[in-house]
Amino acid sequence: MNPDFLTTARPISRLIQELNKLPGIGPKTAQRLAYHLLQAPPERSRDLADAVLGIKENLKLCTICLNITDTDPCGLCADETRDVTKVCVVEEPIDILPLERTRKFRGLYHVLHGVISPSDGIKPEDLRIRELLERLNRTGITEVILATNPNVEGEATSMYIQRLISPLGIRVTRLARGLPFGGDLEYADDVTLSRALEGRQEM
Repeated sequence: MNPDFLTTARPISRLIQELNKLPGIGPKTAQRLAYHLLQAPPERSRDLADAVLGIKENLKLCTICLNITDTDPCGLCADETRDVTKVCVVEEPIDILPLERTRKFRGLYHVLHGVISPSDGIKPEDLRIRELLERLNRTGITEVILATNPNVEGEATSMYIQRLISPLGIRVTRLARGLPFGGDLEYADDVTLSRALEGRQEM
């Protein structure tokens, strides 16, 4: 056991341990956050607790694109100004945010909720690929942009989807290689993403 926990009140220790489980939050940062909340007005802690509970109780998946939303369809799918002939396929909901920041893509999205990864036991049927194919068969989509991350799993997933879509006669493109191999969309800057969208290539 961490010796710091032996000299810390149990409720604070528990909060530090829970904060430390969050991605990117190390032990020192968890301690600072815990003591900040301890010294903050009670309503700030209640607001934080309500917000955390709210994302579990009030969110669902959009029945069209499978993005996380509090309305169905989500705001993007309900936006009549979007280009309904183009759909951008991403791994996770968080990948939509940087693409939207570029303001270069005005089509729709489809979220896979993962990538094919045999080493992690994730098979194609574990992803939302079937929903994508059903969507392509019932709508007038003419281009699918594969925007999986430029790493081994992302590339394998894109190639698998491309093989499934090609017989449908729909144009399949991939983000240009402005993105570094092994990087994530989440961390790419707006200029790089904009160029990757504009220079997307046929698969």
